[in-house]
Amino acid sequence: MAAPLLLVALVAATIRAILFRSNLAAFICERVEVVSPLVSWKRVVEGLSLLDLEVSPYAGDLFHETPLTIYLFHFLIDYAELVFMITDTLTAVALYLAVQDFNKVTFKKQKLLLELKQYAPDVVELIRTPSEMYYIPLKVALCYLLNPFTVLSCVAKSTCAINNAIIALFILATIKGSAILSAVFLALATYQSLYPLTLLAPALLYLLQKQFIPVKMSSRQFWLYTGQYTVMYLGSLVVLICLSFFLLNSWDFIPAVYGFILSVPDLTPNIGLFWYFFAEMFEHFSLFFVFVFQINAFFYTIPLSIKLKEHPVFLMFLQIAIISIFKSYPTVGDVALYMAFLPMWSHLYRFLRNIFIVSCMLIVCSVLFPVLWHLWIYAGSANSNFYYAITLSFNVGQILLVSDYFYAYLRREYHLSHGLYIRKKDGTEAALVLK
Repeated sequence: MAAPLLLVALVAATIRAILFRSNLAAFICERVEVVSPLVSWKRVVEGLSLLDLEVSPYAGDLFHETPLTIYLFHFLIDYAELVFMITDTLTAVALYLAVQDFNKVTFKKQKLLLELKQYAPDVVELIRTPSEMYYIPLKVALCYLLNPFTVLSCVAKSTCAINNAIIALFILATIKGSAILSAVFLALATYQSLYPLTLLAPALLYLLQKQFIPVKMSSRQFWLYTGQYTVMYLGSLVVLICLSFFLLNSWDFIPAVYGFILSVPDLTPNIGLFWYFFAEMFEHFSLFFVFVFQINAFFYTIPLSIKLKEHPVFLMFLQIAIISIFKSYPTVGDVALYMAFLPMWSHLYRFLRNIFIVSCMLIVCSVLFPVLWHLWIYAGSANSNFYYAITLSFNVGQILLVSDYFYAYLRREYHLSHGLYIRKKDGTEAALVLK
């Protein structure tokens, strides 16, 4: 499988190299769907210029990247294009290896449950086979590297690519069962963009299951392991924040990065839900509604963790998708990360209800983003309502996609336990309702 992966990586690198040298690169760098105030390369260059002048990059209201990112590019600015291509490739390889390991674990678990007769007798067609699962890691890598959203983010040199790479490495470390590396990469992801904090729950659930199953876990073991992982995570986060302080000799980066993410002061249009709503709102209401909007990215973690405690990797997928929908400054690069996981759930296709409609919605909205932007900003024949309408449609499409996969996953699990063909007492086929 290494040869096809290498071929995909070469094709992806060639596409990016061609686009970097084309006239489209400047156009892509300006697209509000691809860059945001948090991940814009122009703002990174501005921050580097201030740093070279021995002025704090956080002195103004333009730069909102983390100190470690700006110091990374302080040394690699001349190789930025290569850095972003390598970062995308690293993300794809990490996802490939993570999915490969996850498939092995899934197959062993399935085999054990079959031996214990935990599945209903008529669900043979729902059982996953090695031949079916063989190409899934390659499909995941391909879906990430050749996704137009990923390509656009790379060509725009959006630092979202770095965030994606860190999350991919966190997923790989978690599935490999390395608690220390998992905690470190999760801390690094949280340090970069705050929202990955919600991935703590699925990571901990997976590591607990890998550590103690099939051995029965006591309450003391649960709390001890949870405490150890949390301490490693918080300790790594503190080290990263203190290192940032020593690099800058200032705490200015905390309000400039995390305060900026949470308070949403920059209302530059993007594909998120925040900008239009707060541009139209009276200022004295804004604090309350910022809190209401921000809580969406965190609120679903607990109920989903309770419902999917036996399926932490699927929970991780849902959490990454929720972050990309409800974060304050989303870009298409965030969407590309969770979409790369869709081939992992190819066995759910028979239970998906709206996949054709949702696919059409997402494709049409992606095409209409630049069209309506041009009509609003350049032609003057439309206004912000038009652009926000297509933004809402795009996010509704994402929500429908995620909820459809959630329904399909739960329905398959129900059929595995209760049988594929469920009948009422009168012999008619029963309908399953997700509540």
